[in-house]
Amino acid sequence: MKTDTCDATAPIDQLKAISSWVSSVQDLDKLLQLIIESATSVVRAEAASLLLLDPKTDTLYFKVATGAKGEEVKEFRVKMGQGIAGHVAKTGQPMLIADAQKDNRWMREISDSIDYETRSMACVPLTIDSSTIGVVQVINKRDNTQFTQADMEVLEEFSSLAALAIGSAQSLEQVRQENLDLKKELGEKHQIIGKSIILKKVLEDAQKLSRTKTTALILGESGTGKELLARLIHRESPRKDKPMVVLNCAALPETLLESELFGYEKGSFTGAVGRKIGKFETAHEGTIFLDEIGEMDPGMQAKLLRVLQESVFYRVGGNTPITVDVRVLSATNKDLKKEVEGRKFREDLFYRLNVVQLNMPPLRERLEDVALLTEHFLDVFKKETGLSGLTISEAAMDKMVHYNWPGNIRELRNAIERAVVMGDGKTIMPEDLPITASLPKFTGLKVGLTLDEALNEFKKEFRDLA
Repeated sequence: MKTDTCDATAPIDQLKAISSWVSSVQDLDKLLQLIIESATSVVRAEAASLLLLDPKTDTLYFKVATGAKGEEVKEFRVKMGQGIAGHVAKTGQPMLIADAQKDNRWMREISDSIDYETRSMACVPLTIDSSTIGVVQVINKRDNTQFTQADMEVLEEFSSLAALAIGSAQSLEQVRQENLDLKKELGEKHQIIGKSIILKKVLEDAQKLSRTKTTALILGESGTGKELLARLIHRESPRKDKPMVVLNCAALPETLLESELFGYEKGSFTGAVGRKIGKFETAHEGTIFLDEIGEMDPGMQAKLLRVLQESVFYRVGGNTPITVDVRVLSATNKDLKKEVEGRKFREDLFYRLNVVQLNMPPLRERLEDVALLTEHFLDVFKKETGLSGLTISEAAMDKMVHYNWPGNIRELRNAIERAVVMGDGKTIMPEDLPITASLPKFTGLKVGLTLDEALNEFKKEFRDLA
């Protein structure tokens, strides 16, 4: 004898199918629509809906609604505690209504407004972490019978799926937002500050370079921001969504450097208890930045050259060739041409690395950027220390813009940090800055001089400045 309760295999099959999509939900609206349509079908209802709580207004709105009047019902909102749906949302308890017309909690206004006869209902709460965020309800059996406890159990399963889908979507959105925030934070942390003509030219060249996968060599003194320039090139390139891996070649001896760059296989040497993935493999389809490339030993130079030529390498202790697509950027504060002449650096590797050369200018060549950099670092340390009202005196700023900064931007940053920590917390004064020697100021030429007199005066001033 056939009963009105659901065929046991049908809901299980549908639930399994939907469950496999929930954890990797990409389109929440479509998935919720599928869940409610499936619930409608499985319990043989005329209509079903999923209502979500709007905490700002303390009302429920129709997120999904099926049936002949589905689109019309979406125009309405239900107050918490109002009607069957509002009551279930408020109490967190499911309700099975045999005859809605005789239940004083039923809200007839919606049915009357859309000209729909509501006979029986089943409504269950939608919960995440024990908090009710909405309800799922079905209305009217297609064969005019009443919903059963078996229908309620199936409906609760679909409600759990919907809650899981919403929770997964919220988690994905949270991760997405955290990634965006992190990228923004990293972008701010790694931004290059300055408006000087010499810096603008370097940044323009970097922008052109970023559109290609060309290997580039970044030259500059320590502390000028060579890594920042490399990060800018990666961030503006088609590889920006892939990894950027940074490695300081001066920090490791040859054997460790090889392991870091190419990885190793288990048992390849004492202590190799498992396989390790190297920097090149990690940077696949992205960018690798090799800082202090001039410190690399000749043996490693040969191995790096092979990777640049063939895009293939072997892990230490491995026999399997590994092919990678990596954009290589490198940097040094050494004069590599002299290193090549002195046979300390391979000439063929130099030309491979130096397809495009960028030069980060020292800070003394762009002193007009000192004020901008000072304000930037001051803002950074004000946030870290909570000294929001801290300012820098005119005399202190004047001292900074007339200093030659042998340690470049790194020295300037450290000077500001020291002044913030050791100052009075209100105004940075000249004596708070750990700098002493200053560049003499150019007083300018006197009015009324002849050309020869002006030239001699300028030469004198220039000698003094030098």
